[in-house]
Amino acid sequence: MAVLVVTGCKSLSKLTAKDHSNAKTSTASNNTGQQRSFLDQIEVTPGTAVASRHKASTTNAGKTAATGNTANTAAGGSNPPNFTGFDIERAGYLQLKYAVLMDATVEKLSNIPLLETIDRWWGTKYCLGGSSESCIDCSAFTQILMRDVYGSTLPRTSQEQYDNTTRIELEDLQEGDLVFFHTTGRKRDITHVGIYLLNNKFVHAATSGGVMISDLNDKYWQPRYRGAGRVVK
Repeated sequence: MAVLVVTGCKSLSKLTAKDHSNAKTSTASNNTGQQRSFLDQIEVTPGTAVASRHKASTTNAGKTAATGNTANTAAGGSNPPNFTGFDIERAGYLQLKYAVLMDATVEKLSNIPLLETIDRWWGTKYCLGGSSESCIDCSAFTQILMRDVYGSTLPRTSQEQYDNTTRIELEDLQEGDLVFFHTTGRKRDITHVGIYLLNNKFVHAATSGGVMISDLNDKYWQPRYRGAGRVVK
């Protein structure tokens, strides 16, 4: 899976500034406002998500009943597969885990290959120019995820990825779109990139915490946001 690299998120000759953002791993609150304790068993009801203490595993993810293509099938970004009679009780562990991380209902997390890829890279530490599961930088991560999940080819650096995608408005963001930031260097430079998920959340390789999920409204990321791009096939 390793990708041959020659530069980092922006350039190997420049250092990236730490983003100082924090991974959001707090559990989602339920509608009643009461705290729900975690049990060894998983119990869910429509509109809520509860995770267990078991170690993350992709074993059950492939057993979720789904129809349709999870790849990026349209120029407007990825279209989640259509579910017929979705049974929330059969939702895999990954759906439960990332529903909590993204403050989303389980039903919305239908792209299992995307969740499996994120989970495989989750927590991988950041290093400028890295492109392996030992360490990786932001643009290598987006390059690999877009290739493996959506079948899209991206150039290597965050600036090149910005230059080779179609600009879209913030309110039009869809799963699989790229989000770009300026974190250091000249004001107009694009120095960081992530992949949009849903609910204002994006996954990226951050200097502060490695591969993680952050929020576009985070006090660090919001003022550094420089735009979004869509890969058009």
